[in-house]
Amino acid sequence: MRTIGAMEAFDALVRDGLFTTALIALPMLAVSAIVGTAVAVVQAATQVQEQTLTLLPKVIAVGLTVAIFGSLGMHALAGLFDRALAAIPALVAGS
Repeated sequence: MRTIGAMEAFDALVRDGLFTTALIALPMLAVSAIVGTAVAVVQAATQVQEQTLTLLPKVIAVGLTVAIFGSLGMHALAGLFDRALAAIPALVAGS
């Protein structure tokens, strides 16, 4: 009976971890994809195929996104850490 409780606690912790990872990664991935698409359209329209033109705007955009959403990500990680510490007794009790 205790094993089921431990498995539910572990399952909830893994689910929280995956959700937190997605919450932190998705803004950067979305901005990078949008900026990359915009740069590709501009390059196709002007026929300028310079590699640094694709990298620099993405680096700047992702850097700004990290600066804007970094606080949200750190709060999400702190919450996950608190939930992980609170789940330790339930995980240990099941063993």
